[in-house]
Amino acid sequence: RVNQRFCIATSTKVDLTGADYGSVSDAYFARVATKKAKKDESGFFAAEGEKTGISEEKKAGQKKMDEPVVKGLGADHKAYLKARFSLSANMYPHELKF
Repeated sequence: RVNQRFCIATSTKVDLTGADYGSVSDAYFARVATKKAKKDESGFFAAEGEKTGISEEKKAGQKKMDEPVVKGLGADHKAYLKARFSLSANMYPHELKF
């Protein structure tokens, strides 16, 4: 999911036949809830807690879901998606045509 502020609408269509996104729900994007310890003086000087990354299961699932999307893209679309996007002066998003 991406915030709408960072999206620009296009008329480009991607063929998603063969893609299965049935396992994706709101729970898929939810973070794991952790209990925070009560703040005290010893906790102030303690080292940072261990950071958890994305699980291997989610990484494998993401690759499986991305595969049909990548197959549906042409070479020019792949290059476009890899490029850094920015707007300069006098470029208005609502006037752009992709």
